[in-house]
Amino acid sequence: MRLIATDLDGTLLDESGGLSPRTRAALDAARDAGIETIPVTARQPIGLRPIAEQAGLDSWALCGNGAYGLHLTTGEHLFAAEIPADVQGELARALLKSIPDLVFASVRDAGEGFVAQHGYAALAQLSDHKRDPETMGGVALDEVLGSPSLKLVIRHASVPIDEIYATLNSLGLQGFASTLSGAPFVEVMAQGVTKATGLAQVCRRLDVEAHEVLAFGDALNDLEMLQWAGHGVAMGNAIDVVRDAADEVAGSNADDGVAAVIERMLGV
Repeated sequence: MRLIATDLDGTLLDESGGLSPRTRAALDAARDAGIETIPVTARQPIGLRPIAEQAGLDSWALCGNGAYGLHLTTGEHLFAAEIPADVQGELARALLKSIPDLVFASVRDAGEGFVAQHGYAALAQLSDHKRDPETMGGVALDEVLGSPSLKLVIRHASVPIDEIYATLNSLGLQGFASTLSGAPFVEVMAQGVTKATGLAQVCRRLDVEAHEVLAFGDALNDLEMLQWAGHGVAMGNAIDVVRDAADEVAGSNADDGVAAVIERMLGV
């Protein structure tokens, strides 16, 4: 094992969104053993930085479900994959025909920008994007869709997220990837983008092979990463499809499942 790649919400973090002392100690032990520890998250940098400080994460990180990679200390950007504006427009027009009154927001500008449609902030909570909804403002849909996005998020005041996701995938459109992270919106990335593709780019930079990677996750957006890694670990609280695909099912995030696996593998 040369690299640990871990999701944050529902995985590394407990049910309150915090990091337990045991998990921090396990990460420190891994780093002391020369093992890279890489967060792989749906979050933007604004939501990652406080956790990175708590967890001692100071190397590479993957945000937006693998859409972009950045270095937490130097600020270097390793790569970014954007959804073209024309693809976003086609997607939105088709989806709105099936589900009227959807609202959209675009993550752009190296993950620092968040451009929300009028009405989006009224549905959002601070925990959704680690941004105060009062600071989101609101613009016309054409402005949201008119520039490429690292991630496009879609939600509705009353239609369940699973229904939006299923409808999107039934349209037969191409040019993008979509997933769910457990957040109250559908997440759309550039075609072919997953946490696995982003992690592969970081591993190439670090000269690490897939079989040398230990990966942790719990949600649909973690599935490809757990399948790609040499040893994929689903949390005890993971959804069924993730548990079924993993090499191992650990304890839940509430029970320090990540820490328990790292401790066992390090023999501590």
